[in-house]
Amino acid sequence: QICGDLYAGEALGVAAPCYIKIADGKVYQSNGAAANEAANVHGFAPRACAIGQAVTLIGRGARFRYGTALAIGKIYVGSAAGLLADAATTGGTTVVAHAISATDIIVGAPLA
Repeated sequence: QICGDLYAGEALGVAAPCYIKIADGKVYQSNGAAANEAANVHGFAPRACAIGQAVTLIGRGARFRYGTALAIGKIYVGSAAGLLADAATTGGTTVVAHAISATDIIVGAPLA
């Protein structure tokens, strides 16, 4: 967990990959559309948050229900804010999670 004085800089979705913006120290949804700061993942939002609301980011080992037809394998930051992808994107070139079933992901866990 990444705790402390973290606040949402925008509305955050449930299980959204997030980064902490250097300029203001607030939490934003990660976005792999470009190779920039927004493509980082510092943790995942365990619940939806409104702008300005306190948030704790969850990291390695966290398990989330993320979809209904996931392909088991590597997961990357998607090219849309707060979403994940099953293939690398322009900015999302690092594996951030693994789909372990058709519905669940585990953050940072290696495949067996």
